This record gives sequence, structure tokens and C-alpha cells, in this order.
Amino acid sequence: MTARPPIPPFSYSDAVQKVRMAENAWNSRDPASVAMAYTPDTRWRNRSEFLNGRAEVEAFLTSKWAVENGYRLIKEIWAYSDNKIAVRFCYEYNDDAGQWFRAHGNENWEFDACGYMAVRHASINDVLILDNERLFHWDAPGPRPDDYPGLAELGL
Repeated sequence: MTARPPIPPFSYSDAVQKVRMAENAWNSRDPASVAMAYTPDTRWRNRSEFLNGRAEVEAFLTSKWAVENGYRLIKEIWAYSDNKIAVRFCYEYNDDAGQWFRAHGNENWEFDACGYMAVRHASINDVLILDNERLFHWDAPGPRPDDYPGLAELGL
């Protein structure tokens, strides 16, 4: 496979860049494109679901974004090592009834030598929020603007 920089071993700035790249990709809500950031045999735990391989990841993301309307995500680095990154994140979405939620989570990522994510473990909790409690306001789908505050600045 072609390298997907930054590649391990990660520096702090490499890890921060990798986190932002992942955030931007997920905010595109393009399942096929997002799935290409993972190894062909990637292994995931997402909440209580266990996925194996890009095809399962793409199918999962397709169904996820079919019901999570207005999805907007912010990720923030928590820790890193040579080939692993831990992040915390929040995303906001509404369901078909118009009820808004904020999901709070943590992910542990492991990368192969070419910079593809081989393992992803995600723990996520959803909290009901009112429309006036929303904090993520930018045009979606699309990346969070560079000058938009991160989780720490938003008090999350």
C-alpha cells in the first residue's frame, strides 16, 4: 500500500495532524473515502459493535450517517506513542424526530508502518441536548473551520 503520511513513529505534531485529518475525513460524511484510511483488515470496536475490514467499516458508516443528521465532530489528541494515538471527541447530531444529541467519546488507535489505522477502539455515550445547547455550528458536511474552537475551548 502507498504510505498515508504522517507515518509512525509519530512526533507530537504528527499525531496532532493525524487527529485533525481523521476529524476532517469524518466530517465529510463520505463512508467510502473515510474507510480508505484504515487497513484492509482493520479491526474495530465501536460501542458494542465489532467490525472487521474496510467493507464492514464503510457499511457501518453508511448506516450511521443515514440516521445521524447534521453530524459535526471535534476530535482532540489525548496521548500518543510511536504508532498509537488516543483521542477524545464529541459530536452533535439530531435524529429524524429533530432531537439533538451530543456524543462524548474516547478512541484508541493503532497504525501500521504505512500510516493506516489497523485498530480502533471507541467508547461513546450519547447525551440529549436542546437545540439552544448546541455548540457545533459550521456548514456541514465539511471540515470544522481552522479558527473554530476545539473541545477544551468549548468547555467540553
